[in-house]
Amino acid sequence: MSQTARHLYEFGPFRLDATERLLLRGEQHIPLTPKAFETLLVLVEHGGHVIEKNELMKKVWPNTFVEEVNLAKNVSSLRKILGGETSEQLYIETIPKRGYRFIAGVREVWAEQATSEPHLSEAEVINDREDETADNGPPQASHAGVMSVVEPTRRSLLKSIAAPLVFVVFGASVAVGLWALLSRSKPRPTAPLYTIGPVTSLAGTEDQAAFSPDGKQIAFVWDGANEDNRDIYVKLLGAEQPLRLTTNPAADTDPTWSPDGHDIAFLRQTAKSAELFIISPLGGAERKLADIFPYRPVVIGNTLSYAPDGKFLVAPDKESQDEPFGIFAISVESGEKTKLTSPPGGSLGDLFPAYSPASKTLAFVRSLSIAAADIYLLSPGASEPQRLTIDNTSIRGLSWTSDGKEIVFASRRGGSNYSLWKISTVDKALERLTANERDVYSPTISHQGNRLSYTQSLSDANVWQFDLGKTKGLAQRPAEQFHKLIASSLEENGPQYSSDGKHIVFASRRSGSFEIWICDADGTNARQLTNISGALTGTPRWSPDDRQVVFDSWLGGKAAIYVVNADGGGPRRLTFDADEDVTPSWSRDGRWIYFGCTRSGSMQIWKIPAEGGAPVQVTKRGGFEGFESADGQYFYYAKGRAMPGIWRVPVTGGEETLVVDHHQAGLWRYWAVTGEGIYFATAETASHPLVEFFNFETKKITTIAKLNKPLFKTDPGLAVSPDEKSLLLVQMDQNGSDIMLMENFR
Repeated sequence: MSQTARHLYEFGPFRLDATERLLLRGEQHIPLTPKAFETLLVLVEHGGHVIEKNELMKKVWPNTFVEEVNLAKNVSSLRKILGGETSEQLYIETIPKRGYRFIAGVREVWAEQATSEPHLSEAEVINDREDETADNGPPQASHAGVMSVVEPTRRSLLKSIAAPLVFVVFGASVAVGLWALLSRSKPRPTAPLYTIGPVTSLAGTEDQAAFSPDGKQIAFVWDGANEDNRDIYVKLLGAEQPLRLTTNPAADTDPTWSPDGHDIAFLRQTAKSAELFIISPLGGAERKLADIFPYRPVVIGNTLSYAPDGKFLVAPDKESQDEPFGIFAISVESGEKTKLTSPPGGSLGDLFPAYSPASKTLAFVRSLSIAAADIYLLSPGASEPQRLTIDNTSIRGLSWTSDGKEIVFASRRGGSNYSLWKISTVDKALERLTANERDVYSPTISHQGNRLSYTQSLSDANVWQFDLGKTKGLAQRPAEQFHKLIASSLEENGPQYSSDGKHIVFASRRSGSFEIWICDADGTNARQLTNISGALTGTPRWSPDDRQVVFDSWLGGKAAIYVVNADGGGPRRLTFDADEDVTPSWSRDGRWIYFGCTRSGSMQIWKIPAEGGAPVQVTKRGGFEGFESADGQYFYYAKGRAMPGIWRVPVTGGEETLVVDHHQAGLWRYWAVTGEGIYFATAETASHPLVEFFNFETKKITTIAKLNKPLFKTDPGLAVSPDEKSLLLVQMDQNGSDIMLMENFR
């Protein structure tokens, strides 16, 4: 017996079988051409989201140039087959001048079905044995020798039992054959279906689901119908409307149920502070438990967990900005804190703590950075945690199975997308649970029942251009003056103009994994510069002569700095340190490359000769990413991920000085240094960020534009043209997520 899994999508009266490549209506097979099937499959996989025409054609006709009319014919054919042009139900919506969107509700189903192994007839067995003899030669001499010296009395005995034995064997064969025939005539029991469907499908972003102890309710975070305020909600599975628990204008996140189901703990976070609260799942008064150190927007996923006895909570916390996050136990009665883990200096720290429901073992994620992490286990009484995974890649949440023997976690292992994986805590056996183009994270498992819930998101970040004008835009402009310049149905980030202003380098996931791309200044003629295929890659920067591009990549499992010729070819590795080397930029004379590194024990700025050599430390009080001034006299930098403030230090060495921290400038990776000042996007309002300008001479800050769309906060996203007439900005054109439920996932 073996198990085969069928991947199905259900919508309306139809079933799309991605495994068998079939479209079914009831039990009727509806014939489709191969390309029509591929078109429908891609649309359904992106259900509810717009997919650009160019991207759709690349997926259906990879490595082949086709006219847009081919795609239009496929879509028209599918509409007729699905009945969309003649019935009230429309399946495929055309988005003028952009692409298409599949708008019918889709339910994803995985069916595991038992199948029997091929049955060999007696003749086939004989033929197999004859073939084996032909392949291997005559019987071995040792066997023949034994038979040739059998005593006469034994031969007589064999003859006396040979005939009856033939009848016995024959009878047994007939019985076995009849049993096999009868058993095959009856339908074999199938393994339980595990189905996947949405728990929530509200406008905006819903995430961070947490099951109640009985598995019948979930608490989750939703940013509301206007996508402007993250609050805690509770929903009974199967019910339509959720119950809103919090209304504070700050972001309420990370809900988790107490073991007795009487309370829900959650965090209330701003960029400057975070507080731990407890509230009843029926609503009512909140009780503040403790202050902790804020860690948004760097951390995405559930980060609170109750101990099995309900007497304390565990959460990431730290005592100062400079140290990494550790896991702290916080008393539910008094709010008193006890530090449980001490991560190495220079790392992001320990995140996503979760207690096993079957023991007091604590699982957590130890993160060198947001892109390099592994799962660790801290057993009761142990002084040091034990490493469970050795992936050294980004993780967004974990959850124990109800028996405490396995952990499900969201990871980028095996590619650029976040998928769900299951690992045994006994023998470290790994199994992949999800595989698609959408990122999934924040898994949670019910301790009763057999349910797994997770967040499924689709982010579409594109590069927009804004005309600063001859006056460099030193007056507020409406966001409508932005226009989309570089786009696909997936993520684009890290744009930078070449020094002559004729080209733009950027990172994109349009090919399936993050790669470095180059296009003309008007966004046309995009071509792929790298082919790293899977490793997280980004932060591309032009050399001053426009002949090379430097970037960082996790190729080989460690973050390092690479240089590639702008005309193509293989990348050249520049740094070989065992620690994290990221966020490169060039000196104005092209002789040095700056980068962030943890080799000194904390994240600092270093520089290395562009042709290779020994690195030199630049900052001593923290540094993550920065740029030389136009005259090459100063180096401007931010001190860390999600750390506000832009600083500077003389290139030749000297005092480190805070330049600007207005509206937490530098908190996001959206800033650029020009000859006259610093352009930056602010973190003061997440739903409507501002683009502002700090003037070096006057020390004044001017608002350039108020944006209507959120920014992609973890990757670089702002650049200014050499003539300072054009500004590039990465904006989230689509940024939604739903909470999914997998029944019978085990």
